Amino acid sequence: MSEKVYIFDTTLRDGEQSPGASMNAAEKLRLATQLEKLGVDVIEAGFPAASEGDFDAVSQIAKKLKKAEIAGLARTGKNDIDRAWGAVQHAAKPRIHTFIASSDIHMKYKLNKDRDEVVKTAVESVRYAKSLTDNVEFSAEDASRSDRDFLCKLFEAAIEAGATTVNIPDTVGYAIPSEFGELVKYVMEHTPNIGGTVVSVHCHNDLGLATANTLAAISAGARQAEVTINGIGERAGNTSLEEVIMALHTRPNYLPMETNIITEEIHSSSRLVSMITGIIVQPNKAIVGANAFAHEAGIHQDGVLKNPMTYEIMKPETIGLNKNKLVLGKHSGRHALRSRLSEIGYDLSDEELNLVFKKFKELADKKKHVIDEDLEVLVSEGILRTADIFVLEYLHVTSGTTVLPMASVKLSINGRSVRDAGYGNGPIDAAFNAIAKLTDTESELLRFSVSALSGGTDAMGEVTVRLKENGLIALGKGADPDIITASAKAYINGLNRLEYLKEHPIQASQFM
Repeated sequence: MSEKVYIFDTTLRDGEQSPGASMNAAEKLRLATQLEKLGVDVIEAGFPAASEGDFDAVSQIAKKLKKAEIAGLARTGKNDIDRAWGAVQHAAKPRIHTFIASSDIHMKYKLNKDRDEVVKTAVESVRYAKSLTDNVEFSAEDASRSDRDFLCKLFEAAIEAGATTVNIPDTVGYAIPSEFGELVKYVMEHTPNIGGTVVSVHCHNDLGLATANTLAAISAGARQAEVTINGIGERAGNTSLEEVIMALHTRPNYLPMETNIITEEIHSSSRLVSMITGIIVQPNKAIVGANAFAHEAGIHQDGVLKNPMTYEIMKPETIGLNKNKLVLGKHSGRHALRSRLSEIGYDLSDEELNLVFKKFKELADKKKHVIDEDLEVLVSEGILRTADIFVLEYLHVTSGTTVLPMASVKLSINGRSVRDAGYGNGPIDAAFNAIAKLTDTESELLRFSVSALSGGTDAMGEVTVRLKENGLIALGKGADPDIITASAKAYINGLNRLEYLKEHPIQASQFM
């Protein structure tokens, strides 16, 4: 009989610590709703002590979601734990997740504590968290570089104090799969009171081994995997949810484990994270990359046509691709639009539907068919970002081989309309210069990329920019059939994210 592996998703916490991946409260709530639809068991909604914005976002998620456990991260210490509990206490299933470093290098240089002090601090914090909720997770930061016997002693004390889940993080992505599996096995065999406690793992991808380490840990007895959608996270990222899930799904003979994940929601979840964070999924990314089910070599194409399983170990439909979809166009009405939006996870009020419907009709006049990715952009621009400081109202560009590129721009800044013009080396450069002048910003453009949401000459162009200002980095994303307009939208989106970061500084925990 298969055993259950719990899926703990930290896209909203560790994933948001990716440079430029900060989300506002509406975006976090939308993503959390999709994660619950995906079937995630535990959603780490944020780090409530980091900022008022994070506290509010975690609170909103806790109040709305009904099925998934909602966890708030807290350092060891009463203030952090109080903030975490204050944010998650309204959840149907709240969890407090507290942590302290356990490796010698972290204890000496970061904590300035000896081993006995670390154990004492952990016990006091877990015991206090336990007085607030029965659902307490304790993590030993940098466990993979910790002394094994001390790690067991620390976990034993935390469990005695009330921890119901203990987490073994490979914080810096240092472990090798065989080594990490042995560590999990050692901890389980040498922690006397660990029976009945869920053993969790949280792996980073610095050596490209996060998924391999997580699967090795599951094979060794871990029963909770801490993951993120698309593997986003600090530095090289975290263990990828889709990779772990599809490995379990595809190889049940080797990994006889079950999860609550609805695999058909994987692709839409991946797409939503990419849209909200502005982080593009690399084409050759396992499971969700654009090339994951593409075949160009003739011998591969021939085999797939005869039997897809010759070169595909998974069916695209399993992750939500190639579904039969209701075709939307300029003749489609509100009912059809609402039905399709509901199918992809957007339950809008009548007022919100009217707003999106107006944008839908405008887009449908420009292109023959409106696809799901187009709808996600419309909802994002019309619903999720209504509180943006900068909003594009008008853009006109002049460019060609015999004229100096010029852009005339009209923006709404905190509800007040302003306009100006700018010149540049090309129409996009001119538009960016005009926008920078109007917004009085001096951000540095670190990256600019363009892609298409679908095939065809009428496809929505999608632009991603990476901006830096005063040490803050933000990603911006915009989409439009006109690539210059899409570029302006992406630039403005990036500026809005920079403003959000200025108002809601994220005190990155540097954890796990």
